[in-house]
Amino acid sequence: MAPALTVPLFEEQKEISKFPSNALSREYAESLDSADPLRSFRDKFIIPSKSNLKTTKLAKPGLSQDQCIYFCGNSLGLQPRATAKYLEAHLDTWSSIGVCGHFRDLEDSPLKQWQLLAEQAAEDMSKIVGAAPEEVAAMGTLTSNLHLLLASFYTPTQTKHKILLDWKAFPSDHYAIESQIKWHGGNPDESMVLISPDEGEYVISTEKILSIIDEHASEAAMLLLPGIQYYSGQFFDIPTITAYAQSRGLVVGWDLAHAYGNVEVKLHDWNVDFAVWCTYKYGNAGPGAIGGLFVHDRHGAVDYSQGEDKPVYRNRLSGWYGGDRSVRFKMDNKFKPIPGAGGFQVSNPSAVDLASLCSALSVFNDTSIQQIRAKSLRITAYLEHLLLAGTTEESRQYRIITPSDPNSRGAQLSLLLKPGLLDRVSQRLEDAGIICDKRQPDVVRAAPAPLYNTFTEVWEFVNELKAAVQD
Repeated sequence: MAPALTVPLFEEQKEISKFPSNALSREYAESLDSADPLRSFRDKFIIPSKSNLKTTKLAKPGLSQDQCIYFCGNSLGLQPRATAKYLEAHLDTWSSIGVCGHFRDLEDSPLKQWQLLAEQAAEDMSKIVGAAPEEVAAMGTLTSNLHLLLASFYTPTQTKHKILLDWKAFPSDHYAIESQIKWHGGNPDESMVLISPDEGEYVISTEKILSIIDEHASEAAMLLLPGIQYYSGQFFDIPTITAYAQSRGLVVGWDLAHAYGNVEVKLHDWNVDFAVWCTYKYGNAGPGAIGGLFVHDRHGAVDYSQGEDKPVYRNRLSGWYGGDRSVRFKMDNKFKPIPGAGGFQVSNPSAVDLASLCSALSVFNDTSIQQIRAKSLRITAYLEHLLLAGTTEESRQYRIITPSDPNSRGAQLSLLLKPGLLDRVSQRLEDAGIICDKRQPDVVRAAPAPLYNTFTEVWEFVNELKAAVQD
């Protein structure tokens, strides 16, 4: 494992949104790239070529001078160059020693034995989400993990049964909550409370969230919100909201799909009850990659005071892989849960998925989430500066619906275009080799990922976008 880089942060946070008069020039953007402490990390990824984006045949990576501008890491991150090496190591282990790969560490392999791979990934992920290694598990997918944790943490009663959630929750979260309420015999129309912004707005103030908690506290069992809202890009005040909801008797969970690998979070210190995330967006682990979950250590404790054969622990949907390795192969059907999040595992995880995840985590191990966040703050502020420069609110053909406060957003700016522009703008960007995410009816989500995107790419994107909306 390579040591973390020791490099200065850009400027103090209060300076990140300040730019000189020449900031609109390409030369200035290039100067920011030259001073970027993370500039070498771009070489750790394979950037799709413009020509390959148009091909209908399986192709090898294109030439470096033909690279596209990829601002879609909030949907799927790019492939790390390490991934091929890690997958090859897994395949070589399987082909050379077969089942022995479960129990044998091999020299020169970047991977631990298969029995320990999930723990290897969990330890590395714990540094990204601000947790102890034993509070994190690498398993399943975001929604399956959410269901497993809801099965443990959502215990409705006749008087406390409501779940408070985001007005525009990602559909999978919405479906999971809806189905869990039905599973318990409840009515989603009565038990789901959607927290929405004020009329005409897209950002939900912390004050409003706290007021909704107060309004429903006597009947609410749980609060489940996204760390970062996928549509608006808002980064919620996790510590304040968590503490307040818990003081009013609610269990608090967070979906970190758009926050993992994007912003700094401190799940343990913020006393979060549980959290789930995917690893294929800013985490770069590959499409549909294995997910992660967090369970605070106070919920993962195992008490043996009544005897070794009578452990007392938080109820959950248990499975074989949640059992301690020391007795896992005794096959006596006496469940001895792993203390912490590991005890919530249910199945033997895919070693292929874990190898891909570990390859992506190897990139994070060469820096820190603090360093990544420092660049993210600066590059997103530069994107915002260029988008607003030389325009007025009246003349602009788009509205930035992501919070202007750098502390309340991640690496994404969501642009609400004037009606009828989305298809034309999307086509213009695609023709220019710029990949962004669009959400109907009128939103473009641009996400300059700090590990592989550059300030010069931001400059080029804004030039194309402004030209597209004026055509």
